[in-house]
Amino acid sequence: MKIGNNGNLVFGPFDESTPCLMIVLMNCQTKLRINHLTAVKSDTILESRIIGKLEEGRSVTSVAAEFGIAHSIVSRLWRQFQTTGTAIRGFSSGRPRGTTPADDRYIVLQARRNRRQTAGEIARHTTQATGRPISRFTVARRLHGGGLFARRPVRCVPLTPAHRRRRSLWCREHRNWRDNEWGRVLFTDESRFSLSSDSHRILIWRERGSRNHPSNIIERDRYGGRGVLVCGGIMLGSRTDLHIFDAGSVNGTRYCNEILLPYVRLFRGAMGLQFLFMDDNAPCHRTVTAEQLLESEDIERMYWPARSLDLNPIEHVWDFLGRRLAARTLPPVTILELRLALQDEWAAMPQQLIDTLILSMGRRCETCLAVKGDHIPY
Repeated sequence: MKIGNNGNLVFGPFDESTPCLMIVLMNCQTKLRINHLTAVKSDTILESRIIGKLEEGRSVTSVAAEFGIAHSIVSRLWRQFQTTGTAIRGFSSGRPRGTTPADDRYIVLQARRNRRQTAGEIARHTTQATGRPISRFTVARRLHGGGLFARRPVRCVPLTPAHRRRRSLWCREHRNWRDNEWGRVLFTDESRFSLSSDSHRILIWRERGSRNHPSNIIERDRYGGRGVLVCGGIMLGSRTDLHIFDAGSVNGTRYCNEILLPYVRLFRGAMGLQFLFMDDNAPCHRTVTAEQLLESEDIERMYWPARSLDLNPIEHVWDFLGRRLAARTLPPVTILELRLALQDEWAAMPQQLIDTLILSMGRRCETCLAVKGDHIPY
């Protein structure tokens, strides 16, 4: 046996070692066939078990969870069985994959290192590194195979180490509060609602369940726009009316005349000494005028750590109002329509939603402590 000009093995002339070599080659081929048939048989048995479960009336989701297989694979297998009557895939003569396993790992690694890269940018970098051109669609498929999907990042205000320490301290002090203690707090806040939404959306690559991981968060401060500024208060079993500020900046005097006197003082009188007032650290809230008014009305103010929007349950109320506005058949197009729509949606908001948010404060504190004062998924 020798190597011919074309690189193939040429048998002959035979010598004494030829029979042994032939036996070795035949044994190797036999083992390869056995391994292949074993793998095919194993896959066929698994597919048959999956089809059997589905024919019993089980859902695709439950079967996928039982066998530890992706939902899409079970769903595709079930559709194939319903269409062709068999779950065995035929021979595919399709084009071979354009990337190697090493390329696939490189693509996923790029996305993990810089989660704001687009699929097109990753495709260009991969082409430069490997010398083989690939498309952005191929990159997207490889990222999906690696468990990464394009999603909008969570936007949060920036937190410094000092902010995190104060947040942790506040949560440690309130983690053991009972529901009746949270029920005596009036949570207040302002929010701006705009006629135009944020259209500057970008996508990042992330794994399922990692929405609030620090690498998947874009920190930004709030921005203004053509709209209205509103203020509201919520507490267990009740809420204030929604106050909509007229045009102009809100200073300490306006805050006292439009919020503290007509709303906060009213709730303080109804609840008595157990009443606790919460507002954030906005400049108009911390003026001398506001401090003197609270002291004269004997209103106890709750200390609130700076930049802790995610700890305030009323933030979810603003999110609810925003979604209700967007879901309207005819969204508001003028400031007057926006004001009326906000008041209608505020009045129609279920009190049960508010109560559920307030009763989540204990869990918020525990979650914040678990991440050492960092952003929490609330």
